[in-house]
Amino acid sequence: MASFNFAAWPPQLTPEQLEALTLAATTYALSHGLLYLPPSQSPSNTQPRIPTTAIHAPLSLIPAPFPRAEFQAARGLQSVYNVLYARVAMDTQFLDTVMGAEEGVGKADQFTGTLWRGWKKIREHGVVQPLHLGLFRSDYMLHAAEDRLALKQVEFNTISSSFGPLSERAAAMHRNILASTSYFSASPHLTADNFPENNTTSGLAEGLAKAHEAYGVRDARILFVVQPNERNVFDQRLLEYELLEKHQIHIVRQTLADLAVSASLDPSTHALTITTSSPTNPSLYEISTIYFRASYTPSDFPSPSYYETRFLLERSRAIKCPSLPLQLAGGKKVQEALTRPGVLERFLSNEGATWGTHALDLTAHAADIRATWMGMWALDSEDADIAAALDHPPVSPVSGQGQGNVPPGTRLAHLKAPLLVLKPQREGGGNNVYREAIPAFLDALPAEEREAWIAMEMIETPRGISGYLVRASPSSSGTDNASKEKKVVRAEVISELGFFGYALFGEGEVVEREVGWLVRTKGTESNEGGVAAGFSVLDSVVLV
Repeated sequence: MASFNFAAWPPQLTPEQLEALTLAATTYALSHGLLYLPPSQSPSNTQPRIPTTAIHAPLSLIPAPFPRAEFQAARGLQSVYNVLYARVAMDTQFLDTVMGAEEGVGKADQFTGTLWRGWKKIREHGVVQPLHLGLFRSDYMLHAAEDRLALKQVEFNTISSSFGPLSERAAAMHRNILASTSYFSASPHLTADNFPENNTTSGLAEGLAKAHEAYGVRDARILFVVQPNERNVFDQRLLEYELLEKHQIHIVRQTLADLAVSASLDPSTHALTITTSSPTNPSLYEISTIYFRASYTPSDFPSPSYYETRFLLERSRAIKCPSLPLQLAGGKKVQEALTRPGVLERFLSNEGATWGTHALDLTAHAADIRATWMGMWALDSEDADIAAALDHPPVSPVSGQGQGNVPPGTRLAHLKAPLLVLKPQREGGGNNVYREAIPAFLDALPAEEREAWIAMEMIETPRGISGYLVRASPSSSGTDNASKEKKVVRAEVISELGFFGYALFGEGEVVEREVGWLVRTKGTESNEGGVAAGFSVLDSVVLV
């Protein structure tokens, strides 16, 4: 790794070679389901019920360089993270304290508070399904620390961890281009040994299939809860096809609005049944597992009735992926709370058989897990170590508020703003506040909302790495502007590696494994990393 020159990547290509690679990549993507639905052209931004066109997903031509040792380290840690977040989800008192609406972040964040109150009410009436399923993704970047590169975690995702199937196809695309062109022998690193296999689709389907089997009703179906007008539909469909073809499990796809009409619970067994509409043959299906690809953002709940539908699903006997406690466990506040002294170690330990007589003690991995974390703290923090870091006044004062009323966490965020990102309890991209924008944001942030935010030190990625980014333009469906738009852009980039895993837990041991990976690459001018949010492209790795 020490000899690899990141700033010299990617290798030089002639215009003719670049054109040949672009043709190979885009035709492979279109031939193998590496697809999106095109942006809607309707004023209401709706997608047609039956699609007639598709475009390739945004992608890179040449995979991103990533140190082999750090790639393998992230893979090895995934099982530890799977168990860690399973245990967090089972610790009701911890979640009440950190995420609850009575003493946690739910006091300041209405969305989180609503989900927590719904979960609390369900608990009071009795949880009928003790099993939970998590399809997880742990995201990392390389941090240029002094004279070395370190693996640092961006976040841990417990709901709607997308792009597994499409990322598998992105990696296969790069391997295919390597086999067909040898990438014109432009770099000694472009060899098959440096292109790792990626079988995420089968792994994610395996997790869902294990939940279905645990439910115990063979003819039941798995429910995919999806967003209306979803453009990333093929990523979901590929998982659906894997479940049917390899596990003989049928899928029902519905939005929360659909489920408000179609879903019902048996009053005695709490079995969830879904009525599918058909002009000639309406059908009723029992649901074994609920896989949420929606309900992670407030916009998924345009009225209170949508929350009621979500809570009806939670009350059912179906296994939820994720359950409400597991969704709450993925909050940024939990990520920050785990960094506090002794908290991680408590969850990794099995002292006193806290997690069961056969549960593993994972405290030997605590140092490796902590090594992946950047410094972070709560804006409302009064901790002594945060106060001790304030050895001189903030760079800019907190406007309109007396200094004595501003907690050390907020004051430290002012002081270190150029080195920080502020994160709320949100998923999906486009929610964070970065660097120079932080002081003005803090000045305007009401005191009662501070608890909803954490400050995290920015991961400073290696500079000078470039990539060839290929984006399907909105006009690629045949308008006059399509031919005028630049198909491939060479840009300085930052790449983010994510490892997928699943965990089925709640009774006895945690059944889990690591199942694959993805890479998303974005231009350095973008702070966000969500492909679906429009900030990045799908990529894979060349190990160096």
